[in-house]
Amino acid sequence: MTSRVPTEYEDLLQRPIVGVLGTVTPQGSPDLSPMRFTWDGAHLRMSHTIPRRKFTSLQANPNYSFLITDPDAPTRSLETQGWLVTVLGDDEGVFYRELSELYGDVDAGLPDDVYDRVVLILDVTRFTVK
Repeated sequence: MTSRVPTEYEDLLQRPIVGVLGTVTPQGSPDLSPMRFTWDGAHLRMSHTIPRRKFTSLQANPNYSFLITDPDAPTRSLETQGWLVTVLGDDEGVFYRELSELYGDVDAGLPDDVYDRVVLILDVTRFTVK
């Protein structure tokens, strides 16, 4: 474990790979969800909606784990851990569209739940190579 991104794994944070976000529900159960993301060098950013369980889990317990597996080499993966720093509104879908374009879905329209959209900003305190 390290507090810095291992150089040979930085590409996993830059490429459009769907990772798995792990949180703990308010009842104490683990909860895993596939998530698209961006990385700014210090924070992961993900699009989500307020009514969903993942959002309420992070509000109750801001700790998370995020696993990114290289689709070209499935035994190569990077886990990040940290906590939810803040939540920004995205009710016009600006970040949602940015993610869609990054992941190759350039013709994606806005989802029906766009008015409930938020950007989760997750601090990364630990990196683990798997």
